[in-house]
This record gives sequence, structure tokens and C-alpha cells, in this order.
Amino acid sequence: MGRVAECDELLYWCGPDRQSTANAVLTWEGRLTPLQERASAELQKSLLAGRSHLLHAVCGAGKTEILFRPVHCLLMEGKRVCIATPRTDVVLELLPRFEKAIGGSVIHGLYGGSGEGGGFPGLVIATTHQLYRYREAFDALIVDEADAFPYSFDKTLRLAVKKSLKPGGVLAVVTATPSPAILSEIGKEGGKSVIPVRFHGHPLPVPRSVPLFGYRKKISSGKFPEQLRAWTEERLRKEEPFLIFFPSVPLMEKSLPLFSHLDARIGAVHASHPDRRSLVLALREGRIPGLLTTTILERGITIPRLQIAIVGSENAIFDRSAIIQISGRAGRSPEYPDGDVILFHHGITPEVDAAVREIRRLNREGGKLVGMSAL
Repeated sequence: MGRVAECDELLYWCGPDRQSTANAVLTWEGRLTPLQERASAELQKSLLAGRSHLLHAVCGAGKTEILFRPVHCLLMEGKRVCIATPRTDVVLELLPRFEKAIGGSVIHGLYGGSGEGGGFPGLVIATTHQLYRYREAFDALIVDEADAFPYSFDKTLRLAVKKSLKPGGVLAVVTATPSPAILSEIGKEGGKSVIPVRFHGHPLPVPRSVPLFGYRKKISSGKFPEQLRAWTEERLRKEEPFLIFFPSVPLMEKSLPLFSHLDARIGAVHASHPDRRSLVLALREGRIPGLLTTTILERGITIPRLQIAIVGSENAIFDRSAIIQISGRAGRSPEYPDGDVILFHHGITPEVDAAVREIRRLNREGGKLVGMSAL
């Protein structure tokens, strides 16, 4: 919205409600698994009935594909729909997929610096910050990655979501790690769908912990921690793309020269990095071997054969939810369902233990469901 001062006037439309055109065409030709099919039908039923809904699906369960039919159904009824997410990277991931899956409807993608699209959109895919701009605009609003920062910590963003809904509008929440606040927001009367297994049926990668004692002091003095070096060299030798997560930008920037000695193409990104999008695209396209990053890339990244490392997993920023989400970047492709997730640490925390327990629990539940479907 740019700078807003007390003396500025904020205007909102109070005239007749503008209807979106009901000529959307579902062009997606993929097939849902039985679990996805059930969740998609449950979500669609809730949205059409005006009942809030929680879609709790593990990382890699195919949440985006589950949304295609319910969103198309709403658009066909002339409803206006918004998919909101806390992260710009997720908007950039979702926008081309929905443009390809649903034709005949104007779709806008909004995030900081995106500009305005042409026409009146029936579907808006936006960061949650962009919802400050809307008042009683949407018949249905789906919050994807609702547990992510900053939405999970900023009450004003949650108020912006409610403000952007029309009277009688319906809210749905999509997440792999629902918090007590999310469960409370949906309420006891809301619908709920749970998918504890990935769409390809393989288990979630279970993180393994490796001590990296004194890594801050070594990196600050220009020394490459040996275990971290060996892991990176193995990824380069096998030509496996990788993400290495750091707890802070300064530590990441101190580490970059060490990695550059191994391969000058290795880059580093953070929230305000000017080349963030181009570097992520280069990793997707295989033009660079890997990236150092902060938690800004813990979501919305799907790259085949991706390998994951966390440096300093004992830091508070790597809580249970973050570790589960980061681990979920690996093994997302059915051709490459396995992936290494390594937690380099200066001590194991209760959050790490909780994340590993949760992943193992989901794998047990998912294994039972896969076994039952095979009978």
C-alpha cells in the first residue's frame, strides 16, 4: 500500500457488488489419489455450505491439486475466491499452476512489487499482507501455509483476512502443521480433512542429527566445519541440488565464501535479497548446484532430488513446525521419493525431538493407509 499517514483518506467501494464471470474451465487433466479425492470433495462441500474447513495434509501430499476442483466449482457459481499465503515464494509457485489448471477466468497474483493485473479477477492469489487492500471482497478465502511466519504471529494479518471476506463468506485453512490457534479459528463446527501420506505413497524423510560443535566460531574465523564440507562435497559429486538453511543472515553471509571455494556457482538468498527469485529459478533449472538460505525457503519449493541441511538446528527459529516444513522439501518427486535431511547442531533441542516424533507418527499412519489400500 506504500506509505499511509493519518491525514490520508482510505476509500472503499460501497456500490453494487461486482460479479466475476462464471466461465471458468478446469483444464487440469491429472488424477487424484483416493485420499486426495476424499479431501477435495470434503473441502468443496464445506465451501459450498459456507462452513469453515481445515485441510491438514503432510508436506508433499499434493495440497495444490486438492484445491483445483473446489476453486473451479466456486468460480463456476460466480463466486470470487482468494488464496492467501504468508510467503511471496508460495504465490510465485501457485500462480502458474492455477493459470495452467483453470482457464477462462481472470487470475491475479499479488505480492510486494507485483503491480496490478488487467481485468476483474475471479481468483486472486496473494500474500496475506495484500489483504489489507480488500474489504468484503471475497466469497471464499483459502489461507495456505497458515502456520507460517508472519501470519502466525501477526494478529493484524488475521484480522485482514476476516475483513476481506464478504458477510457470510467462508474461510478454509491449509497446513501441514496446524497450531492450536488454527484449530481454534476453524472451530468445532468446521470441517476437517487429514492426509498423513504423500501423494506418491512413500514416507516423509526422517531427519538425522549430526553434531557440529563450535560451528559459529569456526565459520567466523574462516574455517569450514569438516562434516558440513564433506556433506556438501558429496552433493556436488552426485550432482544433487541442495538447500542449506542457516539461523541468521550474518552467519550465512560469513559462510558463503567457504562454499564458493567448493563451487563458485553456489549462491545465498534471504528475504530482502534482490536476486532471490532468479537464484531460486536457477536452482530449479539446474544452472546452479545449491543455495544457502534462511527460513524464507522453508515452504513453496518443489525440486526433484533436492537434499536438505540445517546448520544450527538448535536455534529457536528452527522450531517443530519449521523443521517439519524444511524436511518436507526433500523427496517430493515420485521418481526420487528419498532425500537426505541432516540437522547439524550444537545440541539437540526438544523442538528437534518433537519434529522427528511427528514425522515418524505421520509415516506410521500413512503406512497403515497405504497398506489398507493395497489389500
